[in-house]
Amino acid sequence: MAHVHIPSEIPVRYLPRSRNASLLAGAMFVVGLIAFLVRLSQDPHGAWISYVSNWLFFTSIAVGGVLFAMATWITKARWNWSVRRVSQSFAAFLPISFLLLIPMVVLLRENYFPWIEMMEYDHVVQNKAGYLNIPFLVTRNVVGLAALFGMAVYFVYLALRPDMGLVKGHEEGDAKRAGWRERLTAGWMGQEQEEVSSYRRMTAIAPAFVLVYAVVMSIVSYDWAMSLEPHWFSTMFGPWFFMGAFWGGIASTALWSLYLRTKHTDFKNLIGLQQRHDLGKLTFAFCVFWTYLFFSQYIVIWYGKLPWEQAWIVRRSEPETWGPFSLLVIVLCFVIPFAGLIGRKPKMKPAFLATFASVIMVGLWLERYGLVAPSLWHEGDPIFSIWHPLIGLMFLGLYLGSVRWFLSTFPAIQIWQPMVDPESVEAELPAEVAAGR
Repeated sequence: MAHVHIPSEIPVRYLPRSRNASLLAGAMFVVGLIAFLVRLSQDPHGAWISYVSNWLFFTSIAVGGVLFAMATWITKARWNWSVRRVSQSFAAFLPISFLLLIPMVVLLRENYFPWIEMMEYDHVVQNKAGYLNIPFLVTRNVVGLAALFGMAVYFVYLALRPDMGLVKGHEEGDAKRAGWRERLTAGWMGQEQEEVSSYRRMTAIAPAFVLVYAVVMSIVSYDWAMSLEPHWFSTMFGPWFFMGAFWGGIASTALWSLYLRTKHTDFKNLIGLQQRHDLGKLTFAFCVFWTYLFFSQYIVIWYGKLPWEQAWIVRRSEPETWGPFSLLVIVLCFVIPFAGLIGRKPKMKPAFLATFASVIMVGLWLERYGLVAPSLWHEGDPIFSIWHPLIGLMFLGLYLGSVRWFLSTFPAIQIWQPMVDPESVEAELPAEVAAGR
């Protein structure tokens, strides 16, 4: 990593506040909320399918982005020094996501979970009663996501706090920025001590977060998607879900980074070829990995030829109903990004990288819908309707607004940089040898 150039003085730059952008995000939220309420009065079943699948997608993207920030922290990556804050900014949506979860755990019962009625007569479902029951479902989702989101927000707080000692006088006359700086510097211990403290705590919490992430996101996928076909189960379903979220976090980081480059010359210079190339490589790599996980699940089901395992795939493969939709998801999530990003130049060209990252985001959005809707679909229902993207605007507005607020309130590029740990071999050598004497 010696070839990675990090300037000795990093300018304090914020994403400029925009009244038009705030109005647009607010308008998206209002339109989406109205669409949900209208759809709820017409077809509650369809309204909740769209609500849950949109919640799964935007929550995945937000927490996946924070996981990306932690993964690069664990591996001591330096190439992404100028885009770390972008990944961290997704944590701003997580408290909102938790609030959006509340209607789901409070209101959804027999109209969403088919296993509630099946519990009375189906012996297979009855054998799963220890896990499939509403009190336990509510508890594990609320407690698990509160822990996961809390760890994510705390990690980002630790990343922000040392910067607050370096931005005083650089708030550009913005009282809100100054107010947040005052809040985040309570009990200030001094710049050097704050950086050391944050570094050590972030290094300790990041590996724990990865484990909690895998467990909690698996639970989310089991409860809100896999349990909708109670006879079907897959040990690959959780990893497929949470690694898709991680991939979405990387693609979103690429999109927000490219957007930042258009807002100031410093962003354009600091988020350079290296950052775009590495983001492009990771976006391409996890396109292949997502397909690998999907195929690993599919091949075992096909090879085993067990009826209760085949049902999930068969339902999503029928040419008259969900087959074309599933094929579209594979094209958007694998065929197009694989063919488009396989070369070196598309990864570094902003327009190409933004195009293929956007295709991936649309593919993942449809994939989350495909995890939920076919399991609850009834003959005569539409496969896909305009109501789904309209309801999605509610979540999109909140996501865009929260991330933009974060990058406008805190430095969009992390100013303090973590200390460089000695390599393990060097750490074991006597000081004179390590210094080359």
